[in-house]
Amino acid sequence: MWNKNELCEVTITDLGAEGEGIGKVDGFPLFIKDALPGDVIEAKILKAKKNYAFARVERVITPSPYRITPACPYARACGGCQIQALAYEKQLEFKQDKVRNHLVRIGGVDAEHLDTIMEPIIGMDVEEGSIPMRYRNKAQFPVGRDKSGKTICGFYAGRTHDIIANTDCILGVTENELVLKTVLAYMEKHQVEAYDEKTGKGLVRHVLIRKGFVSQQLMVCLVINGKTLPKADILADELWNIPGMHSFSISVNEENTNVILGRTYQTLRGEDTIKDTIYQSDYDAAKGVWTRREDSGVEYHVSPLSFYQVNPGQTQRLYSTALAYAGLTGRETVWDIYCGIGTISLFLAKSAAQVRGVEIVPQAIEDARANAANNRITNVEFYVGKAEEVLPEYYEKENAAGRKAHADVIVVDPPRKGCDEVCLNTMVQMQPDRIVYVSCDSATLARDVKYLQEQGYELKKVRACDMFGNTMHVETVVLLSQLRQKPDDYIDVDIDVAELEGTSAETKATYEKIKKYVAEHNDGMKVSSLNIAQIKRKCGLELAENFNLPKSENARQPQCPKEKEEAIVEALKAFQMI
Repeated sequence: MWNKNELCEVTITDLGAEGEGIGKVDGFPLFIKDALPGDVIEAKILKAKKNYAFARVERVITPSPYRITPACPYARACGGCQIQALAYEKQLEFKQDKVRNHLVRIGGVDAEHLDTIMEPIIGMDVEEGSIPMRYRNKAQFPVGRDKSGKTICGFYAGRTHDIIANTDCILGVTENELVLKTVLAYMEKHQVEAYDEKTGKGLVRHVLIRKGFVSQQLMVCLVINGKTLPKADILADELWNIPGMHSFSISVNEENTNVILGRTYQTLRGEDTIKDTIYQSDYDAAKGVWTRREDSGVEYHVSPLSFYQVNPGQTQRLYSTALAYAGLTGRETVWDIYCGIGTISLFLAKSAAQVRGVEIVPQAIEDARANAANNRITNVEFYVGKAEEVLPEYYEKENAAGRKAHADVIVVDPPRKGCDEVCLNTMVQMQPDRIVYVSCDSATLARDVKYLQEQGYELKKVRACDMFGNTMHVETVVLLSQLRQKPDDYIDVDIDVAELEGTSAETKATYEKIKKYVAEHNDGMKVSSLNIAQIKRKCGLELAENFNLPKSENARQPQCPKEKEEAIVEALKAFQMI
């Protein structure tokens, strides 16, 4: 057991979920920010628990052979690039292993089978010894004041809302710096106040910047805590001196919230949207190169509120992989669930007979329909609503009319929380031949893959794609195919549960056992079943009991306090559930 402020020498062997280095001293695990695999460091204990501790790097005794000098001077203070100091080839190796481990540990996929179907991760094109830079087509910069009262913008320091002043993030486009300096100069000259989170006063909250990499068009949207922007014409005049400026708008957000944009926006000059184009790309495995099909482009109109992938180069490769996995011949009916502005839907439509997209945001569906019309794509249909509601309604309506609600292929690209179980169940009932799952969280992907495998689908292909270089995030696309024997082809057999020995992670400890462990190891701390359910879901574990967890991430429900979350995680680790 370590005590706060103690020093120790430790060799780092792995990375944690937040990019922290992991090492052990006499078998005791330490989680250490800014430490990398292969480092030998002197660490200072910040917080010690019974079974693990958090620490920070005091000094690097022997640097890892994979440690490089970060290209950004703010990398350590800013919370954005957790692993910028790690050589890019090791970043890709870590992300490949992360996806594999989640599918094996959470998804229950056989490791030997997975190794035969998992393709190499799709990395970005970088020069040897370099890291990915300038790949983001979108950035949102908070605006505030520093301790001297100067107006600044940049990014939040890790786990805080303290702004690290930086007008030129190396992940973003070079035009960002010109835009931000123009906005800051306008605010200082005309005494336009920055928003203060603590008081709720001030006007300018965020600056959103988007760029179409193909069109070279720029969009600027100021998020404001008020109805109007003073002297907006003067700012617009200055912005229009920047090459490519195409759209300038405001979005009103007067709520006390961490949500950045308001519900609507108002264009002050230029167009409501900018354009960008996504192309199909072919992969030559022998040469390890991607070639863009110049005649395959789909043009998208992107507004300030649109969901649009932030890395257009890798998006082409990700979507091309999804298209290849779908195996379309031109005769299929395809459902695209969580379709956004139709990015994947329209990509698929050129190779399918019919595509139907589902999205909860009405504005996104309006954009999707407009994008379809602009591209003269007529074999698509879009539905507004929650996927877990629209899909069952469609299924029941078709069956009631005597028609079979069938999809040849279902493509799903959910948010980080993964798919709702009602949605998954309806997907299974529609009996698609193939399911292509595009995921931004490999833990929830693995959870959903486990469910689909239990319903008669087999994991056939897996490929990770690095959309967010220098960070811990990774996208994954998988193909699941229906087995010849469907779930309905099996017969039910009654088995006495008492004769079985539980082996899955979820059966290793009941909620009562977890509560007891937490109380015994944390001075009588009490946690609720809801607390445990929230943390289990956060860790990608199935919920064996029904706690009516909210379908919406924005639902108003008490969240588990940080100290209780740590105690529950400690219990889950003790029971070897994570």
